[in-house]
Amino acid sequence: MAENRNGDLAGWMAELGLTAAELSDLVNEEIGQFTGRLGETSERTVFRWLSGEVRWPHGRQRLALERVSGRPVTDLGFTPRGKSMSTRRSSEEDPEVRRREFVGAAAGVAAASISVGSPAAAAPQRVGTSDVIRLRDAVERLVAEDALRGGGGLEQAAVRGAEEALRLQRGAASQRVRTRLFSLAANFTCRAGWALIDAGRLEGAGRHLERALTLAGMARDADMAMQVWNMRSMLARQREDYAEAVAAAQAAQATSITRRSPVHASLGWARLAVAQAHGGDARGAVRSIGRAEELWGKADPGEPVSAWIEFYGPVAGPAELFALTAVVQDETGRSAQAEAASYRSLAALPGQYRRNRANTTARLALAQLHQGEVEQACATSGAVFEAMAGVPLPGRTRQLLGDFQRELIARAPKMADEWVEQYRTEWSRA
Repeated sequence: MAENRNGDLAGWMAELGLTAAELSDLVNEEIGQFTGRLGETSERTVFRWLSGEVRWPHGRQRLALERVSGRPVTDLGFTPRGKSMSTRRSSEEDPEVRRREFVGAAAGVAAASISVGSPAAAAPQRVGTSDVIRLRDAVERLVAEDALRGGGGLEQAAVRGAEEALRLQRGAASQRVRTRLFSLAANFTCRAGWALIDAGRLEGAGRHLERALTLAGMARDADMAMQVWNMRSMLARQREDYAEAVAAAQAAQATSITRRSPVHASLGWARLAVAQAHGGDARGAVRSIGRAEELWGKADPGEPVSAWIEFYGPVAGPAELFALTAVVQDETGRSAQAEAASYRSLAALPGQYRRNRANTTARLALAQLHQGEVEQACATSGAVFEAMAGVPLPGRTRQLLGDFQRELIARAPKMADEWVEQYRTEWSRA
């Protein structure tokens, strides 16, 4: 019954990014805190709350919900059957009602303390969904920082996050939580590898990605496996090992998540297209990028995706697909089409993706240079420095500008000298 759906609870969960399974875990853990025994709230129970089928949870669940959310349950959309709003609020605020709930909780704690035979300090650390959410938020902050400044300085933070996720495995946790911790460790480790790739420091990136792939397998997480293979394809391309880049992109396509998610499937085809273009397979590259566009068009803008792929997903718009299309077009000798795709990418790119804007602008300048538009290309390249004003240029961006400078020297040596002089300060920034 749509009219009975609990929109207040759904809105609060969406605000925090909580799934039904995560909320049930949090409620159970909180019940465990005040009774000494984990609760038995299931994911199905949360769905019944959301649908409005259950409008007034059991007493312990209500208390746990209030402690988890920091709000009265009435603010989460719950209503006792047969009671008006005013009666409901007055009963919730009645000190006697609250006293009975807390006396029951205290009795549970007392019973639990009697049954424990060793000091509390000797018990293993209880690890739960709140720890998972905390680490997930940390990953999302790394992703946001990477989009804003580039990943070059984030390797150690990512490594520490992975170490924390693995350290928590030593605590007392459910199998679901352990699986999520392995997934988070894979995510952090993958971010560490990406930090080195984006900085242009390729020598250590492969080690991180190999470890991330192992952790993703332990988590049985196809989304994380897809992320690792995507980055391994990028790493191989930067090493100019185009056969491996193609193979890694094909491995990304083979992960099970691409059968469920058009966004993931589209990225797999786009990454394959870039590898093929650099490897000299122009026909295959054009065919693959066309398939990527077709699949992206099937994506549901409302479908949630992991933070790592938001740069490509419907939330961020088609900007990255256009940017990869520009790479494919330019590498296959279609510089005019590459220029058009770069403009489309820049128009669609959200403001927080500064590093992506810098890279796409550098690609645009190269496409213009390849068409003989030397003055326009020089003017465009200046916008790269503007996009990253105040922060060092990421390694990959510097490499693109290095390619631009070498081609500019070959085409117009005098203008190349002027370009170097004009941007000497920005180029030399550490």
